[in-house]
Amino acid sequence: MPISILFALLFSSSFPSSSSSSSSSSCAPDETGVVVDTRARRMHLCNDGKIDRTFVVALGMRGVGKQRHGDARTPLGRYGLGRPRASQYFHIFVPVQYPTPAQARLGFTGSAIGIHGPPHGWTPARLAALVAQDWTAGCIAVETEEDIEAVAAWIRKHEVKNVRLEI
Repeated sequence: MPISILFALLFSSSFPSSSSSSSSSSCAPDETGVVVDTRARRMHLCNDGKIDRTFVVALGMRGVGKQRHGDARTPLGRYGLGRPRASQYFHIFVPVQYPTPAQARLGFTGSAIGIHGPPHGWTPARLAALVAQDWTAGCIAVETEEDIEAVAAWIRKHEVKNVRLEI
């Protein structure tokens, strides 16, 4: 297991309560893409401006606003998505193309940000603990392998090429 996951589990913070207000993050008119409402910890799969499906997600253990490699934050903004691929640690990994060229010119650093499922080989009890906290090193993580399979299939079917991460 990567050391970053162990570190994240030791020093993670809790999700906001489910009563927290939802942000304005939702599907834009005619939008087909992935939208992450970071405040509500929800990821929406938007098809032609309507939500097809929503998933609970965990984010970086230090919140949002990624600017540098190793800051354990999830980036905010609009990013390209790579094709879903097999992952040694997370079953399926969907690369998020962070930082954008403009962010890189401003000095933002980092890599290996993506959408993925839970770590391989974890017991149901350990997985249950993960879904109640932000635990990633900056990625967007869904709760189960079945969830990431559904996300990957949806991305492939709709040929989605972008993700929008907003507060």
